[in-house]
Amino acid sequence: MKANQTVLKEFILVGFSSYPHVRTFLFVLFFGLYLLTLTGNLAILGLTWADRSLHTPMYLFLRALSFSETCYTLTIIPKMLADLLTEKRSISVPGCGLQMYFFLGLGGTHCIILTLMGYDRFLAICHPLRYPLLMTNVVCGQLVVSAWAGGFLISVTETALIFGGSFCTPNLIHHFFCHMRAVVRLSCLDSDLTELLVTMISVSGLTGTFLLIVTTYVFILSTVFRIPSAEGKQKAFSTCASHLTVVIVHFGFAAIVYLKPEGSGGDDTLIAVPYTVITPFLSPLIFSLRNRDMKNAFRKLLAKRSFWNT
Repeated sequence: MKANQTVLKEFILVGFSSYPHVRTFLFVLFFGLYLLTLTGNLAILGLTWADRSLHTPMYLFLRALSFSETCYTLTIIPKMLADLLTEKRSISVPGCGLQMYFFLGLGGTHCIILTLMGYDRFLAICHPLRYPLLMTNVVCGQLVVSAWAGGFLISVTETALIFGGSFCTPNLIHHFFCHMRAVVRLSCLDSDLTELLVTMISVSGLTGTFLLIVTTYVFILSTVFRIPSAEGKQKAFSTCASHLTVVIVHFGFAAIVYLKPEGSGGDDTLIAVPYTVITPFLSPLIFSLRNRDMKNAFRKLLAKRSFWNT
């Protein structure tokens, strides 16, 4: 048992207090990135809803991804921005539990949807004749619901493990949000086993979904290389480019956060910024700029608006 047992009602988020001279700059930077992230995801949601040509499984998955990412950023960034402007950076224990629950659940959902998008591309390229039968909009909807259920099943397990006991003073979370490793270390009980369990669950989820995506791309590449024409190969690669880029960015930054060994040095607060701020900003940007259908849908929307305004 740890010393200083007490019933804590709130935690203090240390966050960026170690960088007092750049907090205003960080607020402006993160607020700008957050607005751009929201704009990008809302644009994808609007375009994939308004343009009937985008009512296909590929873009239904993209819509689900943008929605989960919008919710994901809402759980972290507004609180972080508010804390950058105030000296009182507290969060109640139940509020911390809810933030962790939604952060982990939406993060898990995000990984599963990225995996499903890879599976969708695998069916479209490796089994093009059977694709319309195997991947209907109904099946796509069922898979998205399963992704949300799977993500939050993992989340409720990890959150219950961490918040199942009481917490001891000092109540300082050395992070800008309720990161599971930072919170579990405040447990009054021996936290090593709990930390090991929740870390193993997160790492297993990340590596499992990543390996599934890698497996699908092994089959995709083997099929693409057998396509005789260069134009056919380029078309096949173009449908996967955006997804593959986002997968590399997402899992790359996640690996830095969750696979960083203990005692390896580095500020956990700064290390988490790319995963929580930069990745959500890049994702809609990549899917919008590298996708011809999305750009065409945006042009059609602008043309309609200009037509009605004349």
